[in-house]
Amino acid sequence: MGAFLFAATAVLWGSSAIVTGQQAVSGAPEVSVGYRMAVVSLVMFAWSFMRGQNVSLRRPDRPWVALQGILFFGLAFISFYHATTLITSGIAALVLSTSSLFAALIGWLFLSAPVTVRMLIGIVSGIAGLGVIALPQLAVVSSNAETISGVAFALAAAACTGCGTVVAMRNQRAGIPIPVLISWAALCGAAFSFALAYFGGSSFSVDVSVTYFAGLAYLAIIASCITFFMYFSLVQRIGAASASYTLALVPVVALLLSAVFENLTIDAYVLSGGVAVLIGNILVLSSQERRTAPVIPSMKEE
Repeated sequence: MGAFLFAATAVLWGSSAIVTGQQAVSGAPEVSVGYRMAVVSLVMFAWSFMRGQNVSLRRPDRPWVALQGILFFGLAFISFYHATTLITSGIAALVLSTSSLFAALIGWLFLSAPVTVRMLIGIVSGIAGLGVIALPQLAVVSSNAETISGVAFALAAAACTGCGTVVAMRNQRAGIPIPVLISWAALCGAAFSFALAYFGGSSFSVDVSVTYFAGLAYLAIIASCITFFMYFSLVQRIGAASASYTLALVPVVALLLSAVFENLTIDAYVLSGGVAVLIGNILVLSSQERRTAPVIPSMKEE
């Protein structure tokens, strides 16, 4: 059962990247993220009520949950949606996977979390990998402005995910049940996304089609709610440190699907850079064996 949960979690999160790319071009990313998070919040609140959980938050926790929602379920997803409109979902997912590196750095800077030699090597490896992937584009930046923008959006998504993960760890340590935490954080993310769309003058209309709503249901229910439960069930079975290695497999799945459906060319730059990023993720994740299990986006990743 543990092996099934491990593989299924990696496959579902990895496949969500290509579905996200399809959703991102069917309406304003801010609006699509708002709808997605609204569904996630509704489902998680329903689940919490069915289990008889108290969904109220203590006053000191409310600003932190709102901050997690804005960073993790708002800005990170919006940035990732924008990234997939400019670059292939596989590359976007690979860049997003560096969120664990950002989380390690942010935890060290603001929470005095210990940084080991292994973690430092992992961070350097991840950054070097991104540099190798971006190198061909940087060499011809004038003719690849969209690609550079796409990578920048993906990096912004990774940074926001890393920040949101650190805040999520604080909220989990405060004793907020996972379903309740996701319910409120996703609601805050939806409200933030809709507000950003409104004040940015974006249209709230989307592609009214079976494909769009099927994708929305997949991302919100299967790749978010169900996969979160699978991930945390895996944490209970094999521990947070071992379960977190699913995150290293997510970009691999995303890259393979992108090569099949988006004609992504896995050249020497992508291959070597991707290997460096994955090694960096594994080193960082393996150096945090005693950490609290993070709340990970369905990549969102995404």
